[in-house]
Amino acid sequence: MHLAMVGLFELFFFVLILIPVLILWIAALVDVLRNRFRDNDKLIWVLVVLFLPILGALLYFGIGSRQKIKED
Repeated sequence: MHLAMVGLFELFFFVLILIPVLILWIAALVDVLRNRFRDNDKLIWVLVVLFLPILGALLYFGIGSRQKIKED
């Protein structure tokens, strides 16, 4: 198979699945690093997002984003 011969399925997979997952993962990691958390929560969320990319990002946006320290 040549590199130039990309099928429709591969293109569909790349554009509609892989890119949004990558964006979600990067957004979660950046959000963890830019905000403040109590104690070791920041380290824990960084490790969760890094080692469980899809599930970790979903868990962070569902649970972890509420644990941020609010800036006045």
